[in-house]
Amino acid sequence: MRVDVDRSQCCGAGMCALTEPLVFDQSPEDGTVVLLLPHPPEELWDSVEECVRVCPSQAISLDEQP
Repeated sequence: MRVDVDRSQCCGAGMCALTEPLVFDQSPEDGTVVLLLPHPPEELWDSVEECVRVCPSQAISLDEQP
């Protein structure tokens, strides 16, 4: 799984960083998403998928191809 983020689309709600802080953080400058692990380990996939669902600006996408 590969995670992609669109910082220009991010509204800075921080739901991703709260849901999965090993994969996402927020920029101290503007609060937008910072991707820490573009290829998270399999044990984090469920929580990363939850981040996609709860993102209010739909700034997170997944490529589930190996």
